Amino acid sequence: MGKKDSYENQGKQIELFSLLKFSSVDLKPSSINTGIKSMNKFIVIIPARYGSSRFPGKPLAKIAGEEMIVRVCRRAAETGVDIAVATDDERIRECVEKAGFTAVMTSPDHKSGTDRVYEAFCKLGRPAEVVINVQGDEPFIAPSQIEALMRCFDDPETRLATLVREFDPALGFEALFDPNLVKVVTADNGDALYFSRSIIPYIRGEKWQEWLESHKFHTHVGIYAYRSDALGEITTLQRSRLEIAESLEQLRWLENGYKIRTALTGEPTIGIDSPADLEAAERWLASQREEKGK
Repeated sequence: MGKKDSYENQGKQIELFSLLKFSSVDLKPSSINTGIKSMNKFIVIIPARYGSSRFPGKPLAKIAGEEMIVRVCRRAAETGVDIAVATDDERIRECVEKAGFTAVMTSPDHKSGTDRVYEAFCKLGRPAEVVINVQGDEPFIAPSQIEALMRCFDDPETRLATLVREFDPALGFEALFDPNLVKVVTADNGDALYFSRSIIPYIRGEKWQEWLESHKFHTHVGIYAYRSDALGEITTLQRSRLEIAESLEQLRWLENGYKIRTALTGEPTIGIDSPADLEAAERWLASQREEKGK
């Protein structure tokens, strides 16, 4: 599949989110803020759905003999924070619970991981000041990356946060140009100014072949954290102009006046989007073991 086809397919996945009514829980943000002073500050919720056009059953695919979703749980659990998996499939729930972790069944109709995370958070009945959304296809997520997000909330003004990484010039301009690699620019205080599939910023007056030498570009790592009241609010927002144009959910939040604090990570992550990615991850893991064995 070419880049254009991939981009168009991603655009088709964004649809208007209709608020769901869950008979067992009140989804109003006010209902989850009572007693905030006594609640645990953080909870990690990992959205994991079974259906995927490119890789059906991806959360249950095994890496070095262990299901991907279980690997994500184990990595997140190293932070010492409460964790739970939000899923729409009984097979994933059974796998997660067999490994000793908590799973919550959620609607199969959610259009984003954020919506799935919010339903799970409401159903869990474990109020927390901050909810961390770790993707279920990030089996190599580092606990330090989650902790970097947590530190963003040392500032009481932070309501939303995500991770960014400095782009490695050794990967070349073609990698930076890839629309599947989301770019981000930030203010001096670390707040995100804009996310784009295009290269930002544009370096005026220089040949594009020289851009990597003259500017440090940054890319987005799709891990989010939200204060619980902000999470409730953003799930009620309708699609925005820029979100539709770029097929990036976080632009909806920016367009509605929310600030997104960023934390810088230097650690690599390997997201699994296809069977080919899984094979590459297996090779990478084997190489790491060989290095340690030397």
